[in-house]
Parts: sequence; structure tokens; C-alpha cells
Amino acid sequence: MRSTVRLRILITCGVLVAAGVGGWQLLPSDEGRGDPVPVGTTDEVTSLDPAGAYDAGSWAIYSNVYQSLLTFKPGFTTPTPDAAENCRFVGDKLSTYQCTLRGDLTFPSGRKVTGEDVKYSFDRMLKIKDEVGPAALFPTLKSVVADGLTVTFNLGGRDATFPLKLATGAGSIVDRDRYQADALRQDNGVDGTGPYLLKEYKPGQSALLEPNPNYRGALPGTGRPVLVKYYKQSDDLANAWKAGDVQVTHRQLPPSFVENLDAQGGTRLTEAESAEIRNIVFNTRADSPMGEKAVRRAIAAVLDRPAITTGAYKGTVEPLYSLIPQGFVGHSTAFYDRYPAPDAKKAEKLLEDAGVQTPVRFTFGYRQDATYKAETAQIKKQLEETGLFEVKVVEADWQTFQKGYTSGAYDAYTVGWLPDFPDSDSFTAPLVGTGNTLDNGYSSKAVDKLITDTQRHDDRSRTTGDFKHIQDEVAQDVPLVPLWQKNDYVLATEAVGGSQNLSDGTGIWRLWELSWL
Repeated sequence: MRSTVRLRILITCGVLVAAGVGGWQLLPSDEGRGDPVPVGTTDEVTSLDPAGAYDAGSWAIYSNVYQSLLTFKPGFTTPTPDAAENCRFVGDKLSTYQCTLRGDLTFPSGRKVTGEDVKYSFDRMLKIKDEVGPAALFPTLKSVVADGLTVTFNLGGRDATFPLKLATGAGSIVDRDRYQADALRQDNGVDGTGPYLLKEYKPGQSALLEPNPNYRGALPGTGRPVLVKYYKQSDDLANAWKAGDVQVTHRQLPPSFVENLDAQGGTRLTEAESAEIRNIVFNTRADSPMGEKAVRRAIAAVLDRPAITTGAYKGTVEPLYSLIPQGFVGHSTAFYDRYPAPDAKKAEKLLEDAGVQTPVRFTFGYRQDATYKAETAQIKKQLEETGLFEVKVVEADWQTFQKGYTSGAYDAYTVGWLPDFPDSDSFTAPLVGTGNTLDNGYSSKAVDKLITDTQRHDDRSRTTGDFKHIQDEVAQDVPLVPLWQKNDYVLATEAVGGSQNLSDGTGIWRLWELSWL
């Protein structure tokens, strides 16, 4: 029996990388086989409307059915034109950004795409400002002006990261005739100009994608039909793989399954360095026990990351001691410097000095999944063994969990995070800036100023000191505790080619790279 082929693709995520690895060409496919390539994932789609979602599962679909003005080529960290013909900052203040649209873009209705559609897409996203939407990604955007094929973005200050944000799912362009200006679209349709058309969508079950014959953009062509299958839990995905129901899997297989892949034959495993991280997030509002900084610090002081990474995750993740993961500018070990080893006595003193009564009772939420359940059980055990805490665990499906943490229903919760774009800013502004996407009530004038300072530099190497300073502030305030960083795994049978190009850490799901061999 043939053993698993492990393809270790090293992808550098640091913002200093100017050149990419690999090509920008689609792999040849067998034109004689027209059935869709079945791809399995546990990521969920919150909404097909890009104004209503800010999660990995939704954005994975967006990168295939919608276009943004800019995109990322594989292995590159500088965006390139996609729906746009060209884009640039106007002047040297980094506060006015202008793009010229391609003139050959058409929506599925046959109507030509204009600058008004781009303006409309951004205006409605900011107006709707959905609680789990991406509006928080554009705090500096003040107005959008359209003139024919020219679109001008006026910013409230210098923001060198703005082009990177345009290249994400938040920059998806929608047909203004098919999307309301003040409400999310409720049907299961999509009207975009991406490389794929959504032919059929069954919420929570599947999405059938077929190549868009009218696609024009950064890709030289479109790929094969793809059937994305959604699974509730990682064990469900593993069972689907074993049964042959999917030929490709990406996010997330159970750690024990990944650990034992060498025992399987006829498969290819691509393991890429990734920037996926996971944090314990605290509700810092005054009506929560976590509103007291000493409680958050005490939890950070007793947390044993290696026990979690080798226990629940079987060594498939690495302990993380910083807000910004390895591979990104400004990465540090701020939490290790303050809390180098689990120390119950230190935690007890922190609580005692602050006059906090023990045990501290609080709710801890997590998304329903066997692996996350094991992780949560270990965290609960570590905390309660000190005698300082009593933890009430709350398990919820993804949709309920999202609504729960955005409404402040949990005192603490765990959530994974993938960067929106390959820059350290993607781990600071959205996670610890005022009005952050975690909705945990944290706000710090010092952190906000440092975030603004990092956005002023187009030479990103000049941001290192400020990013490290941000992490020092976060380790002191503890609005969250970093848990781990993991690699990205894509598993495919030998019948499918191109799986090694499906993901490269930029958040774009390149389904068009897949082909039958």
C-alpha cells in the first residue's frame, strides 16, 4: 500500500517578502471528466451577502464567486489588480486611494460593472454595519466617490494597509440592482463577477460552483466545477473522507486523524505554515467578572499552553505567547515574558491584591466541536484545580455562538482567527482596537494610537517597534490570551491535482486550482 505523500510547502507570511513562490498558472485538467471535484470543510457560511459576514467559511466562498478590486497572487503579500485595471495612492499622504475598473466586467444579468457598483458595495456595507459583518475593517474610510470606471476612496488619515483590505472578502463587489442598500440579501443567490457562479446552495450542506464564462480578472482562466460539502464537526469531515464522499479536505480534520495520516495510502497531505491562531477572549465590560483586570491576569498566569497543544491537539499546533504570530513583523513573546510558566500562587496574589473574592465564577463559551470540547475541558480543569475559579461551560453551534459572543453572553470564549490580509495589522486593529470585531468591550487609547502609528508607514519594516509595543500593552491589559498557532493542512486523493495550491495563508480559497488527474 502506498504511504501518504507529505508535501511541506513553506509559505512566508512576513510583510517584508516582495516576491512570491510558485506560479500564477492554473494546472491543466482532464477535459474528459466534467463532474465537480468534491471538497469537504467544517467552516460554515454565515451569509452569502458580503456585507453580513466576517468569517473564514464565508470569505472562502466570496473569493470564488465575487471579485474585489485587488487580490493576492499565490505567495505574494502585495496585492495585484483583479476587478481593477490599476490602483494607486494619490499624492504622498496615503489618505486618498484611487482605482480604475476594468471595462469588460459583467454581472450574471449581463449588465456592465461600473464604479457606482463599487461605491454602492462599500456604502451599503458601512450603512448596514452588521454585527458579524466586515464594516469594522474600514475605520479610516470616510467616503467613496465614483466617476465612470474611476473609484476614489477618501480616508480619514494615513493608512498604508488600505489596499490590503480592499483585496479581502470585505471588498467584494455586488450588483446594486440585486442587493438592497439597507438590508442583507436573504435568498441563496449570488450576483458577483468572480471565477465561479454559484449554481446551487443548500445552507449547511453544500455549494455547487461552476466556472463563470464571463470572468475577467487576475486569473488567466477558470477551473473545474467544484462541489463544496459542509460538515458540522471535524469528526464528520473525517468520516466523509474515509467513506470517499470528498476528494479534498481543508479545515478542519481532527488532530488525531492528522497525527495518523501516515497510516493511510493514496493520499497527498499539503502542510503549509499558517497564521491561524486561537485566543481566549474576555468580556471586559463592567458587568462581567472579566471586567476586573486582575481576574484576566490571573487566568493568564495559570494557563498551561503546552498541555493543551499536546493534549487536545496531539501536537498539531504550537503554543502561542503573543498577539501577532510567528512569521509576521513585530512578533514577540510578550505573554511568556509576563507569565513564563503556570503559577497558581502568582494568580492568587493578583486576585488578593485586587480584593477579588474567590472562587471567581464565570461562563466560558465555545463553538460545538469534539476538539474544541476537549480543549475547553482542559482549560476548565487547569483553572479549577487552582481553587481560584469555577467555570460554567456553554457549548453552541457556530451561528448561536457568534450571536452569543457579539452580545456579551459569555464572560470568556475561545475563537480562532485567520488574518484578513498578510500584514501584522490584521492581528491588531480587528482584535484589540476600539470597536474590535471580537465585541468584547476592550478599548485602550494607548493601543489605538499605536495601531494608527503602524498604519502610517508604507515601509512596513518601520512598524516593528510599534507592533511590539502593542503586544506589551495587550499582555498587561489581557483583553485576550493567545493559545496556539497552527499549520494549514489540505488533504487530497491522488485523483485530484492542484490541492497544494488551494491555500497559502492569504485567506483566498483557490478552488480554481483543483482538477481531475
